Amino acid sequence: MKDSLIVLSGGMDSVTLLHSQRDRIALALTFDYGSNHNAREIACARENCLALGIEHIVIGLDFFAQYFKSSLLEGADAIPEGGYDDSNMKSTVVPFRNGIMLSIACGIAESRGLKQVMLASHSGDHSIYPDCRPGFVEAMDRAMKEGTYEGIGIFAPFTKLGKADIARIGAESGVDFSRTYSCYKGGEKHCGKCGTCRERQEAFKAAGIEDPTLYE
Repeated sequence: MKDSLIVLSGGMDSVTLLHSQRDRIALALTFDYGSNHNAREIACARENCLALGIEHIVIGLDFFAQYFKSSLLEGADAIPEGGYDDSNMKSTVVPFRNGIMLSIACGIAESRGLKQVMLASHSGDHSIYPDCRPGFVEAMDRAMKEGTYEGIGIFAPFTKLGKADIARIGAESGVDFSRTYSCYKGGEKHCGKCGTCRERQEAFKAAGIEDPTLYE
């Protein structure tokens, strides 16, 4: 039964969730908020939805770049290189991004008669991004249920899983990881140096899966 909407970035986490839950997903939403890598991610999101026959909508959030402070919105040179950890990646936080996106997704889900919103946040995000942590997801789930007639909830099955776990699930679900994008610099090829590239490399290695990514 297709009763769900997914927030789909086009990265390996959300594309894995898309494929693993494809029988339940009626609609995928991708948000164009002006990040360095948005264009690359949107192309991947569109390609995967087309392959699965799932409706895909891109929603513009132009005001992010105007009012929000984050290195994700300031060009490739602003993205730190090195490990995926709090001290190095904190500048990439886009304040309350998931809260805003989930609110919009919730309204669309209720308008479409859908029952839940799927989110692919995982344990590796917790130390860096406050709006990916279990407490936030649980609180937002309660707020959405309280604020909708149909009690729209959040389904976030990766919350306690690591990136390597997601890579394994993706491989089992038939994901072509070459059709996903992770690099925060947003180049034609993954830079291989920023935190998200390094996290991606480490996930494939830990999962024992060949990395099909093209790096600079």
